[in-house]
Amino acid sequence: MATQRAAIFDIDGTLVDTNHLHVVTWWEAFRQADHHVPMRDIHRAVGLSGGDLLDHLLGDDHDPDQDEQLTAAHHTLYATYFERLPALDAAGDLLRALAGRGWQIVLATSASGAELSALRGAIDADEVILGVTSADDVADGKPAPDPVRQARELAGVPSERALFVGDSVWDMKAAVRDGVTPVAVLSGGVPRADLEGAGAQAVYRDPADLLAHLDTSVFAQTE
Repeated sequence: MATQRAAIFDIDGTLVDTNHLHVVTWWEAFRQADHHVPMRDIHRAVGLSGGDLLDHLLGDDHDPDQDEQLTAAHHTLYATYFERLPALDAAGDLLRALAGRGWQIVLATSASGAELSALRGAIDADEVILGVTSADDVADGKPAPDPVRQARELAGVPSERALFVGDSVWDMKAAVRDGVTPVAVLSGGVPRADLEGAGAQAVYRDPADLLAHLDTSVFAQTE
């Protein structure tokens, strides 16, 4: 009998259409603290944990005393959208379809707390989600392999029996480092070439596109 299989998913930009909300709210948090960070740079950094995002955008030598203030400002601004976060088309249906084929569904995200609850509410597929690894559960976020590895271990599968679907370069790098198959979607706004350059073995437009091609996808090849 074959071992279990795990379908691990990022959330922001992969299952829920939130990347540009993060860009705008981080931009405003930076502006309030007199940091002028171009939105294009913030967009490329979405997917990193809060501390890593600040280091990436402001440099390792920025004043760390501001980190808590910046993170709190971003959270407060982003929280105004919690009740209307938009799931990407067919996101929940994709998870249900994979669960119906015997895949264990685990989410791996840098979100936590009320934000994570709002994201799960938007996806509306809790009945098929085995569990979630969040920023609170790991020492290092993506592109470190920790979130993917912990999600995979939650499902109890070896790396060759797991796929990780994400929308960012950081997602692809984390998957590669854990040895799972990296699968990308373009719904987060990152160019295909960047995702493939970071290790994506297959790229789909969005969850609906992956669902429509599930029978010929990398998932079918692992069954």
